[in-house]
Amino acid sequence: MTRRRPRIVCVGEAMVELSPRGEGWEVGYGGDTLNQALHLARFGFDVAYLTVLGNDPFAPRMGADWEREGLDPSLLLESDSRTTGLYAISIDERGERHFHYWRSASAARELFDHPQIDDALAQAAQADALVYSLISLAILPEHGRKRLVDLAREVRRRGGKVAFDGNYRPALWESVEAARTWRDRAAAEADFGLPTIDDERALAGADAVGAVAAHWQRAGCGEAVVKLGSEGCRLPDGNVVPPPSLLEPVDSSGAGDAFSAGYLAARLGAASPEEAARRAHALAGWTVMRPGAIPPRDDEAPYA
Repeated sequence: MTRRRPRIVCVGEAMVELSPRGEGWEVGYGGDTLNQALHLARFGFDVAYLTVLGNDPFAPRMGADWEREGLDPSLLLESDSRTTGLYAISIDERGERHFHYWRSASAARELFDHPQIDDALAQAAQADALVYSLISLAILPEHGRKRLVDLAREVRRRGGKVAFDGNYRPALWESVEAARTWRDRAAAEADFGLPTIDDERALAGADAVGAVAAHWQRAGCGEAVVKLGSEGCRLPDGNVVPPPSLLEPVDSSGAGDAFSAGYLAARLGAASPEEAARRAHALAGWTVMRPGAIPPRDDEAPYA
């Protein structure tokens, strides 16, 4: 008997990416939960991405590229009036990327006002796992944020798992208080919480790693794993798992997204938190040693 692949639905904003190449620009795409979706598809999961793409020349190409990666396009909605968000990248001498955004009227912001959203939510609610982030919430109006957290609650009610990544981008929020409120509401409906220590310091002033984990657990998160950058990650039992080696990144973009996808893939496959952290570090390390948030697969890609 063929075993059914677990169904994962990721929710968020996919954007057109302009990165410098010689004297011109190379067109690609990116987005935190999109990056996770593509990694998870490469691991062999049945993955759909729930978003709205714009009425522009980039959207069809993006969708076709994702489908070739194994992503299910059935939850990619289309806007008649808006365009896909866009960002341009600059990279400094340390490999750190800096971003310039044009996203204030992106199509993804109207996700929960789209005429097909009810049908899409009915499909998403049946997922074995739901993945979204604080960025997914930030781009939405208040009623959209509520419906997304409600979707997480419904997935769990049906027996599925929810992973919530605490990516905090201050420019996307009307206030830091609003970001804290929605972080806590989402954490309360999460089986796996993936905060980053630098984001939590900026969001709540939390300095101690243990205090971050304790806050997420008090909020109701089942398993909070704090991402510590080059120092590794803190597991729910308090142990810190460092990466296997210190690297000098070629391109640090997508490191946290790769870690989150690697951790979730391993945990959904019944690996222990310790083993999941090691696999997550392997994927993040492979990612940062190549250009782009989602490098093309090669013989060293740790997707086995």
